[in-house]
Amino acid sequence: MLRLTAALSLAGVVSASFENNLAYLSPSRRHASLAVPLAHVQKRQSGSLYTAAEVNFTHGIASGDPYANSVILWTRLSPTADNVASDIVPEGVVPIYGDEGAAPSSRAACVEYRVGTDEALTNVVNSGRAYTSSEVDWTVKFEATNLQPFTTYFYRFNVCDSSKSSIVGRTKTLPTKTQTVPRNVKLAVYSCSNYPEGYFNAYAAVNAKDSADYILHLGDYIYEYKAGLTDLRKPLPDRETYSLYDYRKRTASYRLDPDLALSHQRFPWIPVWDDHEVADNSYKDGSKNSDGDEFRRRKQAAVRSYFEWMPLRQVTMDDSLRIWRDFSIGNLFDLIMLDTRQYNRDVTVLGPLGGIIGGNKKEVEEQADWVNRTIMGFNQEAWFYNKLQESSDRQARWRLVGNQVIFSRVTIGVFNDEPFNRDQWDGYLANRDRVYKTLVDNKINNTVMLSGDSHAAWVSDMVWKAEEGYDENTGAGAVGVELAGSAVSSSSPLTGIVPRLITDPISKLLIKNNPTLQWQDLYYRGYFEMDIGYDAIEAQFFGIPNLKKRSTEEIKIAKFLIRDGENKLARNPTVGGGVAYAGALKNGKVEKAT
Repeated sequence: MLRLTAALSLAGVVSASFENNLAYLSPSRRHASLAVPLAHVQKRQSGSLYTAAEVNFTHGIASGDPYANSVILWTRLSPTADNVASDIVPEGVVPIYGDEGAAPSSRAACVEYRVGTDEALTNVVNSGRAYTSSEVDWTVKFEATNLQPFTTYFYRFNVCDSSKSSIVGRTKTLPTKTQTVPRNVKLAVYSCSNYPEGYFNAYAAVNAKDSADYILHLGDYIYEYKAGLTDLRKPLPDRETYSLYDYRKRTASYRLDPDLALSHQRFPWIPVWDDHEVADNSYKDGSKNSDGDEFRRRKQAAVRSYFEWMPLRQVTMDDSLRIWRDFSIGNLFDLIMLDTRQYNRDVTVLGPLGGIIGGNKKEVEEQADWVNRTIMGFNQEAWFYNKLQESSDRQARWRLVGNQVIFSRVTIGVFNDEPFNRDQWDGYLANRDRVYKTLVDNKINNTVMLSGDSHAAWVSDMVWKAEEGYDENTGAGAVGVELAGSAVSSSSPLTGIVPRLITDPISKLLIKNNPTLQWQDLYYRGYFEMDIGYDAIEAQFFGIPNLKKRSTEEIKIAKFLIRDGENKLARNPTVGGGVAYAGALKNGKVEKAT
């Protein structure tokens, strides 16, 4: 009935339907535990729509997962600012709703979008309509199609057949896969944005500079914790997240941050999750503080909420948790986004202090070098190696790999030479060897691993069997580079605010005892930007001086160059090699910031 009564306000605009709203995939209609069948959604409807006066665009707008001819557009149009309450994830039936939060509705809202070449949207090139309802927390996701490659567009949402509209957003498509990109492409790379621990000034800095083509977020977009008494900001709900309502409310709370909201409004995002989108130190069967059926329900709720609220597209679903996907940016680079946390990771360290106290440190240490141990699951592994080979065969200049945890081997090197954090790739040695073997055996060049999670900054040469011919002074023997960024706001791994007179000596110790580690900083929260050209990639790391008040202030803390075909960091600062203004630098000295 809703489809029959939906009116067209623009020539060429398709009629509204639930199918047009990609949020109902959430993330897959083929998996009953993760999405409500549309037959049940339609059954609930009374046939009447909310009027424009009864609904609002409550949480801004966003775009993401761009292709050369399309992009995903997101908004939320709701009769309430609150989120829809549910005490269980639906198991193929109409969900059961609890007492907290907004109740389910028997009416839908109709949303239309328009994409144009100018901010005033006088030249509309694509448009569409869809319904949203309580089943997807009133979120809306469209795929805007028939777009031109490597082109900036503007978009806006309206309540159907009304003048009530959202703010205007800006987005950008990718170059075509075979296109020679006419200029360098710029990425801003983030991870670990903890709302209670500080303001999102890292987002604000890029907003102010307008310095990125695309935003990459490598995970920990939200944190599931209950805020502490000394935390700066209190996200909702005021407890640790477990239910579908909890995860929806927590994400909604973050999306009201003005700097995050503006980043989503201005830039297309390519995000992926880490552990805190579900639970601390999660893996395929559990987490630090939940397991069994409780963890399964928790994970289903978190995954469903993530797909509802994030501007990412539905990739082919081999199973219920696939988020790993890839993007081709002309013949300049391929971006391969991995899931090294939630998909099919074998058990990781659990318990305080890396499992030392009441945890499973001994168990993980015993398993670390098992041949059948995997951080990403064997299906994803096979896909990853194929994508590396395909990218090399098509002669894309670079291969960038978005990954959650530190890839390179890291030891403290004081009491012994063993890796200190088995939650990273250091706990999955055979899997890491298989990655290296793929690169070496197939002579795959220009691979750059992008990592987050650690709340610190690390820049390393990627070296397989470092004892066999690697020169840490020249970089000879390396097969790629790892760039690992600090956190948007999450506290240092040393916890709290530790002065540089303590963090810098620890950084010096780390680069001294780790041959492949070229630069390290424990002090600053921040992000890094990449300027990607055919001849080289320049990476600049930025630190945020103060998280306790909103600001666009930042300082440059390091700069590095990776030249085409060298598979290592450039060394000589006078000809474009590494320069650092914080932390510790192996081949060069830390300069005073200018």
